[in-house]
Order: sequence, then C-alpha cells, then structure tokens
Amino acid sequence: LSGGQRQRVALARAIVTKPRVLLLDEPLGALDKALRVDMQIELKRIQREIGITTIFVTHDQEEALTMSDRIGILRDGRLVQEGPPEEIYNRPKSEFAATFLGDANIFRGDTTGDGIRLPDGTAIAAGAGAKLAAGAKASCAVRPERIRIATDAGAPDGTANMLKGQVSKRIFAGNNSTYFVERGGQTLKVIVQNTGVDRLAEGQDVMLSWSPESTVLIAAG
Repeated sequence: LSGGQRQRVALARAIVTKPRVLLLDEPLGALDKALRVDMQIELKRIQREIGITTIFVTHDQEEALTMSDRIGILRDGRLVQEGPPEEIYNRPKSEFAATFLGDANIFRGDTTGDGIRLPDGTAIAAGAGAKLAAGAKASCAVRPERIRIATDAGAPDGTANMLKGQVSKRIFAGNNSTYFVERGGQTLKVIVQNTGVDRLAEGQDVMLSWSPESTVLIAAG
C-alpha cells in the first residue's frame, strides 16, 4: 500500500470502533492535494454522521479552516485563541494568531482610541478588535485580500485607510495574484483576483485602500 492508502486504512480502523473522542494527527498529510480535498469533505461528512467529537491536528491553515467547527491555536504549548474559524480569521486577538492562520499585514504604533498612529504620523483606523486607551502600544492587522490596489486614489472616501507604495514583485497563482508593495521600509501583501484587467508592473506607484471594518486592533504583546 502507498503512504496515502495506509493513512486511509488507519483512519477507517479508528472510526469503526466509534470512540467517544477521536484524535487525528495529520491524517491526510500523505495525500496529494486533489485527493486531500475530497477526503476532507468525506471525513467531515462521516464525522457529522456518526457524531464523534474529533480533535484534528494540522499545520495546514486551509485544512484547519475547512475541517473545523472550532479552532484552537497553540503557541509554546499554550492556547492563545479558540473559537469558530471565521471568528479566529476575521478577529484575531494577537499578532501570532493573525499571522499563523492566513496572511496578515501588521502595522505597529500608538493607539488613538479608534486605531493607531504609525511612527511617521500616518493614522490607521480600526473598526474591530481590542478597546485600548489612547497612547498605548498596539498593532493593527489587515488581510491581504481586503486591500484594494490601484494606480490612483479612486473615489474619495473619508473613512478608508489609504497608503501610497510601490510594487516590488508580483506572484501569479492562477485565479489570483499576490502583489508585494514597498512602503516606508515595510513590505505589504495584497491579493487580487485575476479578472483579465492589465496587471500592475514592478516599480509602479500605487495607492492601497481598505475599510476600517477590515482592520483589527491588537494589544501589544
């Protein structure tokens, strides 16, 4: 049997005994991507059908989001955040949680009450996250897919966060592209869908904008 076949046999043997709690440690790690996706769907269907509480250990972030009803993020043996997948992804409570589960752009500065002020004086408004006193050290996290990238500022919006930058690199990934944008010594990531629109060139000046509701305020430490 191949490694993937042995893994599936072991999984079947574990399920057939109908334990009260089932611990699965990287159960799909030996499978290729297409088969792994199919098995994720099938395993979740079986788990719900037989009703076994399952602890699923994985280092695959996409797999964690796909398979779970609740996610627990561990750091150095300690639970740093636990909750539904969408809550963990959209409202991380620490920089570690934000960058461990998916990509996140992190901005650090002093709190202003409704966001932070960067060392260069730029204000970043945050519509979600911790409630902190003005002046405290904090950071803001924003997901790359929440950022709009354009060659101009577009329609004026008094509430949007806006930053100027320069494209340093583009990575094509089929249905989307990742742009790396340099801004004040920091490299920001922006993920956009490939819709046939002309791509941005390396070295091109761009404007980044995103909603405060897509920005999460995180306490320092």
